[in-house]
Amino acid sequence: MKELKVGVVGFGTVGAGVVENLLRNREVIAKRTGVMLTLTCVADLDTTTDRGVALPEGILCNDAAEAIRRSDIIVELVGGTTFAKKLILDALNAGKSVVTANKALLALHGEELFAAAEKNNVDLYYEASVAGGIPIIKALREGLAANRINRIFGIMNGTCNYILTRMEREGVNFDEVLADAQRLGYAEANPSLDIDGFDTAHKTAILASLAYGRWFGIENMTIEGIRDLELEDLNYALELGYRIKLLGVIKNVNGAVEMSVRPTLIPQEALLAGIMDVFNGVMVEGDFVGQTLFYGRGAGRQATASAVVADIVDVALNYNSGATRRIPAFRQGEQFESVTPQNECTSRYYLRLIVEDCPGVIASITKILADREISISSLIQHENQGENVSLVILTHPAMEKEIRSAMDELSKLSVNRSTAKMLRIEEL
Repeated sequence: MKELKVGVVGFGTVGAGVVENLLRNREVIAKRTGVMLTLTCVADLDTTTDRGVALPEGILCNDAAEAIRRSDIIVELVGGTTFAKKLILDALNAGKSVVTANKALLALHGEELFAAAEKNNVDLYYEASVAGGIPIIKALREGLAANRINRIFGIMNGTCNYILTRMEREGVNFDEVLADAQRLGYAEANPSLDIDGFDTAHKTAILASLAYGRWFGIENMTIEGIRDLELEDLNYALELGYRIKLLGVIKNVNGAVEMSVRPTLIPQEALLAGIMDVFNGVMVEGDFVGQTLFYGRGAGRQATASAVVADIVDVALNYNSGATRRIPAFRQGEQFESVTPQNECTSRYYLRLIVEDCPGVIASITKILADREISISSLIQHENQGENVSLVILTHPAMEKEIRSAMDELSKLSVNRSTAKMLRIEEL
């Protein structure tokens, strides 16, 4: 039986899960694959903290270069975009295949890293970089390879989904739920990467590259988080038959790619709308297969470790069969050179304004919209209990630059009493 040596760099939460999996399920993996995976090195700067995993003697060290020397396959789990990039390049240039869960690094430097893998004829696998234990990368690279991808919609941040679920179910505000999420370990002490949408943006960029054959990065992507969402918006969305989710959106529209991350209204009957708490879900629509949905835990020690070890197994099988780079990092296929500027994208919109309750207000608002050829689908005004009133408007499809122009004009109305809210609607 072929034996391959595995080195893990980064012995944190996920690293400990990967090590535990490799040690506990080594014999099972060998029986299933015909390859014996032997853990030869675990490298981390902290070699004293107890991770709850008993390591064989001589495995733990504090030198990443030692892990590269001892191993056939390197697993990068240190995170960040500086040391991790150097580590991966060093391993690839040494002829070692690499498995990583580093979404930020791939989103920012994927093109360079995959070029190095190609140059050295080794593999770079990254299933755990998107949606944790959900095998969405493998599905796009293999299971859906016969399809042109029309659309991808993803709920890919468990922290945000947990916050939105609690706000909706319990009627508590954002700040209160965020504090609970931090206490429970679902949110970091500095939660900006999650709640401001950048974590989802990194994952969206990776999925877009798989769908459309080039690395797009996040520079041309509209990124909005959930920090400014209010309970009123979630409640009005429910009343109108929608639910608000932080959604990564990737579309093929007339041969150009649209990408965005923002709080979005989706129909309550859509399967994605039913994904709650810390769970993730990704809907992929292909021209032949139609809509497919992938659901599961998007983070956590065991779910992420499962995805990392699955990648190690794939790399080992490639080695065993002499088929390194059997599946390229992303398929060239049908290339899309242009990314549509968000202002030129067309969608339906949810608008909420707080205005003075006086004659002529609605007429003024509808005129501003009509002047920009924005048609109203529905308008809600509940009975007023004071001097001001909330107006909620759903539009028919309109170009975003016209919507933003209208919002600017609406903010200048003398009867306006608050910053107007604007959210996209996606009819899944």
